[in-house]
Amino acid sequence: MTTKEIDVLLVGGGVMSATLGTLLNKLDPTLQLTMVERLDLVAHESTDGWNNAGTGHAGYCELNYTPRNADGDVEVERALAINANFEMSLQLWSALIDSGDLPAPENFINTTPHISFVWGEDNVDFLRKRWEKLSAHHLFQGMEYSEDHAVLRQWMPLVMEGRDADDKIAATRIAHGSDVDFGSLTRNLVSSLENSDQFELLLSHEVSELKKRSDGRWNVNLKNRITGKSKTINAGFVFLGAGGGALPLLQKSDITESQGYGGFPVSGQWLVCQDEETIKQHHAKVYGKAAIGAPPMSVPHLDTRIINGKPALLFGPFAGFTTKFLKAGSKLDLFKSLRGNNLLPMMNVGVKNMDLTKYLISEVMQSHEDRMNSLREYFPQAISENWTLADAGQRVQIIKKDGANGGKLEFGTELVAAKDGTLAALLGASPGASVAAQAMIEVIERCMAERLNSGSQSADWQVRLKEWIPSYGESLIENGELLNRTREKTLRTLGLAKA
Repeated sequence: MTTKEIDVLLVGGGVMSATLGTLLNKLDPTLQLTMVERLDLVAHESTDGWNNAGTGHAGYCELNYTPRNADGDVEVERALAINANFEMSLQLWSALIDSGDLPAPENFINTTPHISFVWGEDNVDFLRKRWEKLSAHHLFQGMEYSEDHAVLRQWMPLVMEGRDADDKIAATRIAHGSDVDFGSLTRNLVSSLENSDQFELLLSHEVSELKKRSDGRWNVNLKNRITGKSKTINAGFVFLGAGGGALPLLQKSDITESQGYGGFPVSGQWLVCQDEETIKQHHAKVYGKAAIGAPPMSVPHLDTRIINGKPALLFGPFAGFTTKFLKAGSKLDLFKSLRGNNLLPMMNVGVKNMDLTKYLISEVMQSHEDRMNSLREYFPQAISENWTLADAGQRVQIIKKDGANGGKLEFGTELVAAKDGTLAALLGASPGASVAAQAMIEVIERCMAERLNSGSQSADWQVRLKEWIPSYGESLIENGELLNRTREKTLRTLGLAKA
């Protein structure tokens, strides 16, 4: 068995590992980086264009980021945070285009207006209050609101086709919203990393064992899924960015911080339009409100997509349940993840979330016409024969301890890091890939604090981070001038300024 000594091991060939690898390569080009991916291609699981919503999640249209509280007020704090974090990703991508590390923006990001659409008196009242609060903040400047059917027909003609003129409906719109092909983005990031002699990509390899050494480094055993041969990587830092596969790998590490974590897998499906003339008539991401009991990933939306350079129109996602943690995983994944330290939290979550269980069962039992009826709430004239069902990616929601024996189900992302900073894992889903830059900066801040904050290289690292992400270390939520300056640059560079 061969052994190779490196600085950083990136487990998983998705957008998170690619982003962290890119940042570390820019901060210190001498770092030896290895990326290991169990499939024969990078960006083929959750990051693939067909396996996620492709929305540049900025809180513009996602109503689940702005819940209504008990007093009837709309809470916007999460939307502000997500928007600011997405701006950091835009800044990084913009800088990488300028440096030649990424190709022309239309290869991975395209202007697609973000629209929130609701019907019914109560929902219209909610959307109006949401617009009033968000549009008053500089992060959401330019957000439009209308209840005028004529205006809404201009924004989303398919959605308005065949509607009664007396229908009580409303929508908000941000013209510079985006559709992101995260698969294409990631493949280009990895391709750029491969130009460095300090980077190695190992495809068709999976982690069989992680073991902490007495010197603080990690021995990671890899198995080639084609030849069956094994090798060992000796890494100073290990990042587990394997999507749904991150939890089992975190459990293999046996770090104290992994105790109590479990996972709840949720699958997804899309209705995909097969009629090119229909596809041409819709240019927006139209998000509605989630059904009662539905997980956030199941918020319905009718989306313009550009995947691998080709326009598409998708509606969904429709949720389902599987015991797999990855689309190309095993039906035993959930059962293999059960541990003595997470069994009670997982059982507790199961008892507390019966509405979610019932919802998932109802989703699985739907017929094609049931799904078409859901689509017709957003596209009344949809023809059943023009739409087919396609599988989306897997998501593993976080289950964690809550109190002595309790557990809670979370729908965001969470970074779990060893106390000594030698290993980190990213768990969870939404908003996921859209906030990759901020999430990976958090990895650097928590696990490489010594290099970032002290020593001879700290000033260099902080200066370089500011070069690649100009708002680093400052608040875009509080600093409107900084937001306007950086956003003007990113929208222009990424081609999003055009409406």
